[in-house]
Amino acid sequence: MQVHRSIENLPGFSNAVITIGTFDGVHEGHKKIIDALIREARSVQGEAIIVTFHPHPRKIVHPNEHLQLINTLEEKIELLQKTGIDHLVIVPFNEQFAGQTADEYIENFLIQKFQPHTIIIGYDHHFGKDRQGNFMLLAEKADTYNYRLLEIPKYILKEVAVSSTQIRNALLQSDVDTANKLLGYDFFFEGLIIEGDKLGRKLGYPTANLEYTDADKIHLGHGVFAVYAEVKGVQYKGMLSIGNRPTLLNSNERVEVNIFDFDEEIYSETIRVTVKKYLRSQEKYASLEELKNQLALDKENSLEVL
Repeated sequence: MQVHRSIENLPGFSNAVITIGTFDGVHEGHKKIIDALIREARSVQGEAIIVTFHPHPRKIVHPNEHLQLINTLEEKIELLQKTGIDHLVIVPFNEQFAGQTADEYIENFLIQKFQPHTIIIGYDHHFGKDRQGNFMLLAEKADTYNYRLLEIPKYILKEVAVSSTQIRNALLQSDVDTANKLLGYDFFFEGLIIEGDKLGRKLGYPTANLEYTDADKIHLGHGVFAVYAEVKGVQYKGMLSIGNRPTLLNSNERVEVNIFDFDEEIYSETIRVTVKKYLRSQEKYASLEELKNQLALDKENSLEVL
């Protein structure tokens, strides 16, 4: 898969078959659209192209909105790489791009940049200034610009929308089983390791305190989870705690991972956490000794899962 981060120097595509969307999550619903895209491209000896936008259009159109994206851009690229498409075009989305009329979008963007053989799009797709462009306008222009227009079935679009909402809700509620099933892979995120108060070390369970590396990435709900932690390219088993540490007074929300069989100083490193299973809720214990005993049980339960 070739990744294009600019629309100024795109290659000359051969029988371009394109679809356009955010593809946040690259989940099981999205994969039905991608599979259809690839099949269509192969049937015309063409190239399968996904066009997406960065930053997310809502960030430009509604700058105060908190996005809660399932994937960062780099995660999306990594996931799409595995699907078999030929090209991913990441359009830099800004006010100038958003300000194009629907006709300008078709002529100056779709036709000039892609010379599409086929456009695969949903019936509810809108584009151009004030979202004036739609499927019907693309259908009207098809003969003029000599492209085929194929519609993504409504039931697949509904499935994509419902799945995306269910995944976000599940993650916010710590329901990792549901989220991972709908995603088709295990939810993951990256965090920068920052200095903590080293309480975990005193209890015999040293933790790496994490700060999410992308403010727009959805945050997993509170709880304790069995996870894999990837540090410097090496994967380790571990357990993750997210919450306000109720056993301690006046504690702020912490994202902490205890990496099993690991004892290195890794401050300022970025690690990837892959979340396998929810173990339990955050609970308040009468003493640190009780908390320590629970951590031992959490580790045992994590190892059973992992």
